[in-house]
Amino acid sequence: MFRWIAAFLMVLWTTASPVHADELRPGYLEFTQKDESNWSLIWKAPIKGGLTPQTQPILPAGCTDRYKPRRNLSAGAVLSVHAISCADSVAGKTIGLSNMDIAQTDILVRVAPLNKPVQTMRLTASQPTAQIAAKASSVNVAKTYFVIGVEHILFGFDHLLFVIALLLLIGGGWRVVKAVTAFTLAHSITLVGSILGYMGLPQRPVEAIIALSILFLAVEIIKRDPEKPRLSERLPWIVAFVFGLLHGFGFAGALSEIGLPEGDVPMALLTFNLGVEAGQLLIVAACLGILWLLRRYAIAFMRPAITVATYAIGITASFWLFDRLL
Repeated sequence: MFRWIAAFLMVLWTTASPVHADELRPGYLEFTQKDESNWSLIWKAPIKGGLTPQTQPILPAGCTDRYKPRRNLSAGAVLSVHAISCADSVAGKTIGLSNMDIAQTDILVRVAPLNKPVQTMRLTASQPTAQIAAKASSVNVAKTYFVIGVEHILFGFDHLLFVIALLLLIGGGWRVVKAVTAFTLAHSITLVGSILGYMGLPQRPVEAIIALSILFLAVEIIKRDPEKPRLSERLPWIVAFVFGLLHGFGFAGALSEIGLPEGDVPMALLTFNLGVEAGQLLIVAACLGILWLLRRYAIAFMRPAITVATYAIGITASFWLFDRLL
């Protein structure tokens, strides 16, 4: 058994390098009107998004690129700035991206007509274009940011592993409810406070401490002694709340990169947070379901399975910690 565990951990370690926390780094397409006929288009293509150089903006009918776009590298993405001229109104016309067949990331589109509310849309490999509405809809903003929130917790691997490790430490029962509620409350406080400008921390140290929080939980699980419960086992909601504050700064950093629609910041912020909670509940339900199945049908394998999972989580968190520090 231990030889299999050792082999599994070695494979995990050697393949850990391409795995990065907060994998959700959507692309960004911003179309902003400058005057009656001139627009600015900013296309931010994440390098790790499965996009190709052929993935380029599709302009609304009647719009043309006036000059060769300016390009540079910015925060792990290729940033292109275009000067666009449009013959008439873009309302009811289509905007999007070409050659998104193998894209592994979503693209957030923001259309900002002059003296009108900003519109927000989301492009995917299966839906690479969207129609510019004559009038912006808050429902559209809500739907877009809710989905982004769900995807951020499911594909933001550091937050995902923290929630899983917390559940492995607690096991089940009402203590899970209390801990998850504390985590939710804490990260909501710092998420809202950071986005509204009332508080903030540098992103790089925050991401390092988030990795450390996962490593801390992994160590607590391995050191668990039923005869001598540690503080993290007796009062897990305190641990969840303290580290939840830090995870909220991480959520805020990711949301700041994505951007918020002017005029609909409260709606976007609320629905993003609700999306995060929905994704979190999916993780909790899945983990509790697996633990129940192990207790019911394979109790003998439960402890080895938790041990392997804990070491995998701890090694991944250690890699992230050193990567972020160095």
